[in-house]
Amino acid sequence: MEDTTKTTRTQKTEHAPDRSRLFEIASDQGGYFTAEQANMCGYSRALLSHHFKSGTFIRVRRGLYRFREYPSSSHEDVLAAWMAVGKDNSMVSHESALDIHGLSNVIPDVVHLTVPRSRRKFPSLPGVKIHTTTRPLRKEDMVTRDGIIITSAKRSILDAAVAGTAPEQIEMSIIQAIDRGLVTPQSLQEEADKRGHRVSKLIKDSLHRMKQ
Repeated sequence: MEDTTKTTRTQKTEHAPDRSRLFEIASDQGGYFTAEQANMCGYSRALLSHHFKSGTFIRVRRGLYRFREYPSSSHEDVLAAWMAVGKDNSMVSHESALDIHGLSNVIPDVVHLTVPRSRRKFPSLPGVKIHTTTRPLRKEDMVTRDGIIITSAKRSILDAAVAGTAPEQIEMSIIQAIDRGLVTPQSLQEEADKRGHRVSKLIKDSLHRMKQ
């Protein structure tokens, strides 16, 4: 009887919700966390529902929550899409990244995410555009903004140029990125030359007009 009691107590301890761990995870994601992450920290579906109803957690959408003490993000839809696809194997990119960087006046009509082409499976989500790439995702290609991993200013500009973003928006993003010290003309042109003739010329012409 005593052994059974000890076992029961141990099980309760092992399955007790770990708020500190969940808060640590959420802190790296702008205060947001998924139901799966909460479950890993000992929160059952019923317990999640309880905390939502009591106001401790705010439910952003199905499967995505936020700690009440964290303010909402202006890029909540982007963060939700990124976490749904899998934040460990994807980055916010193209026009969505330009928007978060505050480069150009582009207003994305979908959330753009980039994943390695080797990744075969990812969820199909409405309002989300998945781009696959064979280009290595280097450390210098990634930055974190508001808890979201996005492509660097340079890669965002070039990816958007390749994808067909309006030339005037690309030129505006180049001007703003250089003014803010996010890229240098030389490094931008060097990378653009690897993206084909059209993109190389677009960047070269934009940089030339800046000098006039």
